Amino acid sequence: MDAYGHVNNAIFLRYLEEARIDFLSLRGEESKQGSVVARHEIDYKRQLVHRPTPVDIELWVTQVRAASFTVTYEVKDADVIYVRASTVVVPFDFETQRPRRLTAEEREFLQRYTDDADDADEEAVAA
Repeated sequence: MDAYGHVNNAIFLRYLEEARIDFLSLRGEESKQGSVVARHEIDYKRQLVHRPTPVDIELWVTQVRAASFTVTYEVKDADVIYVRASTVVVPFDFETQRPRRLTAEEREFLQRYTDDADDADEEAVAA
């Protein structure tokens, strides 16, 4: 909470990071084949005041490219959206310290969570 009594904008980045890490852990990450954030875009829709109850973070994949993918989020309660955001993630080889292309397995995993996925039950992941 900041001096104005609401959740600070930097904390929202932490919320998004935690949701993204939980999501990516569904697939499992190899120790030297991870990912890094290339870009965040956040639209603050409503003020979120500090409270003991958690908020929901829904996320899905909106774009899969050869060497990046975009995760989109909504931080919300049942009827109120506080934040809409997206993150461009780049696969990264920590051994060589260079970006890399997505593997076939990574692409397959991400495609299951795209906003145009065939199975509506897998469109979004709640964190």
